Parts: sequence; structure tokens; C-alpha cells
Amino acid sequence: MTGSTMTVTLPTDEQILLTREFDAPRHLLYRAWTTPELIRRWWPGLRGAMTVVEIDLRVGGAWRFVMIADGGFEVAFHGEYLEVVPDERIVSTETFEGAPAGEPAHITTTFTEHDGRTTLELLMRLPSQEVRDMVLATGMTDGVHEQMAILDELVMPPA
Repeated sequence: MTGSTMTVTLPTDEQILLTREFDAPRHLLYRAWTTPELIRRWWPGLRGAMTVVEIDLRVGGAWRFVMIADGGFEVAFHGEYLEVVPDERIVSTETFEGAPAGEPAHITTTFTEHDGRTTLELLMRLPSQEVRDMVLATGMTDGVHEQMAILDELVMPPA
């Protein structure tokens, strides 16, 4: 691993911004972010195993990820792609299937390359400050740290 750390900031009362740099070109990071076989390897972090990775990567297309978490319970998310700019930006909705029905989160993922290194920004816009604070209280950022470390290994260029 490159040892890069992820930063977590709260730009507004309804937002969480996760930022992490990778020692890899953005096309490799984008491929790992959008290819089901690779998503299966990094998305569950160290917390379980993927059972479903469905992606229809186009505006209006849907996605769904399901994992069996350690402890044997199912964790599932789904959403719709609102914007797709290959190797640059993905905007989608995200709904946790275990939560009461409500407004989905909006996730903007950007891939910015400079000198062969890529900065990944994941901006989550949630329905309210209360929902944002609940998401933070779940330990979501610990899971994302695990995901990013595994993703870093997947995209690291060969020595």
C-alpha cells in the first residue's frame, strides 16, 4: 500500500466528503470502481463477502451491491446512475435497503489525476443533518478506510 490516508470532512450539514490519493492513473481506479469482478474484491472491506454486484453503468441505469457481513447478516445498497463521465466522474443515488423508505443519498465520485497519481473524492449528500450524523455513527468511515486500502492494492502498478 502507498500509505495514503483518507480524509473525512463535512462541507455542509448534509454532506460527507471522503478524499484519498492513489499512486495509480485514474483509468485504473475508475476500472476498479466500475468492474463487478474488481468491486467484489474491495467493496466489502474486511467485513464480509459480496453476493451480488449488478451494474448498468449508464445514465438511468441501476446498480445493486449485496454482501453477507461477518456475523451472517445481509447488507444491501442500490441506486441509479444520474451522470457518467468515464474516467472522470460518476453521480448516482444510493439507498441502504435496511433503512426506512426515504430520500436517497446522492453520491458524486470524482477521479482527478496529476502526475500519474489519482485523487478520489466521494461526496455524499444526505437528506438531512440527522441522517448524515446517523451515517457517521455507523462506523461507515472505518469500513471505507478498509475499502480504500484494498482498492489501493488493486490499482497499484506492478513494481
